[in-house]
Amino acid sequence: MLDMLRRGATSKVAATLLFLPLIIAFAFWGIGPEWSGRSTTWLAKVGDQRIYPEEFQRAYQAEIEQISQQAGRRITAEQARYFGLDQRVLARLASTAALDQEVKGLGLSISTKAIADEVRTDPAFAELNGKFSKDRFDAIMKQNNLTEAGFLAMRRRDDVREQLTDSLLAGITPPQSTIDLMHKYREETRVIEHITLDPAKVVKLAEPDEAKLKEFYDGNKRQFMMPEQRKVGLLLLTRDTVKGKITVTDDEIKDTYETSKERFNIPESRHILQMSFADKASADKALPELQKAKNFVEATVKLGAKETDLDLGTLTRKKMIDPKIADAAFALAKDAVSPVVEGAFATVILKVTEIIPGKQKTLAEVSTEIKDSLQTTRAAREMQTIGTQIEDERSAGKPLSEAAEKLGLIYKEIPALDRTGKTPDGKPAVDGPDGAPIAAAVFAGTVGLDADPVDLADGGSAWVSVLGVTPEKERPFDEVKADVKTAWTEAETRRELGTVAAGYVERAIKGESMTALATQAGTKLENTGAITRNTSPPGLTANGVQVAFTLPLNAASSALTADGKSRTVFKVTTINVPAEPSKEQADKLKQEMTRVMQADTLNTFVNGLQQRAGVNVNNALLQQLLGGQAGQQ
Repeated sequence: MLDMLRRGATSKVAATLLFLPLIIAFAFWGIGPEWSGRSTTWLAKVGDQRIYPEEFQRAYQAEIEQISQQAGRRITAEQARYFGLDQRVLARLASTAALDQEVKGLGLSISTKAIADEVRTDPAFAELNGKFSKDRFDAIMKQNNLTEAGFLAMRRRDDVREQLTDSLLAGITPPQSTIDLMHKYREETRVIEHITLDPAKVVKLAEPDEAKLKEFYDGNKRQFMMPEQRKVGLLLLTRDTVKGKITVTDDEIKDTYETSKERFNIPESRHILQMSFADKASADKALPELQKAKNFVEATVKLGAKETDLDLGTLTRKKMIDPKIADAAFALAKDAVSPVVEGAFATVILKVTEIIPGKQKTLAEVSTEIKDSLQTTRAAREMQTIGTQIEDERSAGKPLSEAAEKLGLIYKEIPALDRTGKTPDGKPAVDGPDGAPIAAAVFAGTVGLDADPVDLADGGSAWVSVLGVTPEKERPFDEVKADVKTAWTEAETRRELGTVAAGYVERAIKGESMTALATQAGTKLENTGAITRNTSPPGLTANGVQVAFTLPLNAASSALTADGKSRTVFKVTTINVPAEPSKEQADKLKQEMTRVMQADTLNTFVNGLQQRAGVNVNNALLQQLLGGQAGQQ
């Protein structure tokens, strides 16, 4: 929250954001009437401060762009809403509006001259000589659809907010005692010895008689119920089904090849070694020695280069950043050393050790690929058309079986499946990743009232029709006796294992060595070495580590293993209390804890402002806007 609402102690973060581009900074500032084309309908209100649809849309799109860049791919509107980006953006804008409301109530302001002076010294609007450029300022304003007066007003609001938050957060700093405690908490190390019990070796269960199994069954009947089953009609519109019906002619394949030959061109690549120099004089001095050297790498190392910095790898021309260096590298013969090359960022000498010729794939080589691509593209359009036809058949009251027969699609009846998507014999009713969503759709509908179509993993759709329901029912003991025995054995093993582990813990506390306990349990003794409480050593779960750090020296306990099938018995054999923090450690902790305290303070303050002023959201408009966003993806 602190980073979103404040531009930092230097008040220059906004200037940096102007390059990212300017609109991202405005997503943090909030957007007011300075923007042209603003709606007259508000999306949200905090007191008398209003948030308009355009403001939300710009901030929301900026958030999606930022997350997409971090993820390395474009996220969809559905994914954005799944991650809660819409609510996060709206909450941020509401926080900004709450601060504006408080600023207004306190009568805080900054003079126009102070704002103008700040803009004139802002590096975002400076030329290379560092001086303010009115032309650059006007260009940025035009690019972002802002007026000069509008931008200055926006800057004023941002700076006044900062006046308020700086005053609120000034002086917040953790006491030295808290810093010392945090240092001790983080840097304390412990050595933990541990053994993992093997249930097969330490637990011996007597064969249960029928009376015990019957008693267990009576106490856990819900565990052995026959779940509700549904008979289902399933119509599948899959990509492969549609692709199989699409004909692509040889002429179409040839035309596509001719119009997109570049796509099937494998460019020449070269394995390149490069030595960089501080200046041309140094490179000129080294060139004769490198040209006559039998081993280029050894020669460069003698000249002070690091071998790991020489190898650029195998690159195409397009993958090389500097065009001048790329031209020189791709003009060299194999094993030749280049003259000195003065690139845009460095002065270098190059050697090419391997040349992999480029190749234009022939039509015969790529015809199958082109055909599949054309079929896939056309199938996507065709599936939309067929989907509409299916919905028309459903609207006309036709059963899915008739629609499938008419349209030549896959239809099958599943006699029974449960909520997990399995048939009574425990097998998946529908193989693959589509089984779970199809089962969910089945149980979302009822007989005579079908659920919405299900999106399939391949881009297709599935329609389900509930044909019958068999309610949940109790299965008699004789029918599930084998399952009861398995469940009883698992439960008794867990119980007995806990008792055995408790016995080992007690013996460890009384001083018996962990080595002796490991020998008796038929397992091996492991040692974590000195670890902090945030370490994840092999053989000990995170919960086990946390418990171990609550114990005194030479105390013991146990914890479940990661799979939950056994228990690990552990003992704390060493506790290393850290020395007092160094100045560097203390300063780092102080900065970190100050940021956390400031963030908590600001968050509490803003929440209080919102509660006092009241927050109202036009949810109908919000859903409409998000629907529009979805259509743009």
